Amino acid sequence: MGQIVGGFATSHVLFSPDGVEAEAERVLLGMKEIRNRLQALEPDLLVIVSSDHANNFTLRQQVTLAVGVADEYVPLGDMGIAQTPFRGNRNFGESLARYASACGFDLVQVEEVRPDHGVALTKLAVDPTDRIPTVPLYINCNMPVPPSPARSFALGEVLRKMVGKVRPSTERVVVVGSGGLSHWLRVPGQGRIAADFDQRFMKTMIEGRSDELARISTEALEDETGNGGLELTAWLLMAGALGRAVGEIIYYEPIAKWNTGMGGLQLFASPDGQ
Repeated sequence: MGQIVGGFATSHVLFSPDGVEAEAERVLLGMKEIRNRLQALEPDLLVIVSSDHANNFTLRQQVTLAVGVADEYVPLGDMGIAQTPFRGNRNFGESLARYASACGFDLVQVEEVRPDHGVALTKLAVDPTDRIPTVPLYINCNMPVPPSPARSFALGEVLRKMVGKVRPSTERVVVVGSGGLSHWLRVPGQGRIAADFDQRFMKTMIEGRSDELARISTEALEDETGNGGLELTAWLLMAGALGRAVGEIIYYEPIAKWNTGMGGLQLFASPDGQ
């Protein structure tokens, strides 16, 4: 049986540091710390859970949940990210799609996807030299009807069971939830940051109580964190994959100029996955 050896979550935007130099530096240091901790776990495979920002999945094809099944991915190139290919793992993606189907989750298998900054910036932050084959796991946060926090958390539990039951015995997997925290974009309230909620959310998660967060309704989560805050469902999917893991907050900076509560944390895997 394979093993999920760790989980991380991090925001996935970086904008100009002009006027917010100190905050931006702390965010960059936080992302670097996540990279160092992740690499120290020596994973064989990385699963990055993220939204797509209407670049691959649009109103023409309103995909709820999807998994990458390509051998290689070429980033879209938004946010100035180099279009340097990185390795995938077709077998893992297909295995997850099959296992999830048996558990009541229909994952769309995507092969010609061009990861935008949600996946690509996170990959660049945690594995810039492409040491670790990576599987994108997409969760809709942009179009009706998004998966609920409970549904997202439950899919994380499915991911944990799949790794433990059907993957090779020596395979070490790290899961990264990408996005958030609170931000309102192109809607009333743009520029607002719910710093108190962000920090309560992160504190609850590192205390091993992510299952409580999973009981928040989609509507309540959006009310508290904005339309962009629905990306926290990716964090909850990661948390579901880690069981009742505790952890540590690595960074948090509410940066008004970036319209975003920027944060990152680690959840520590337990031997029994509970």
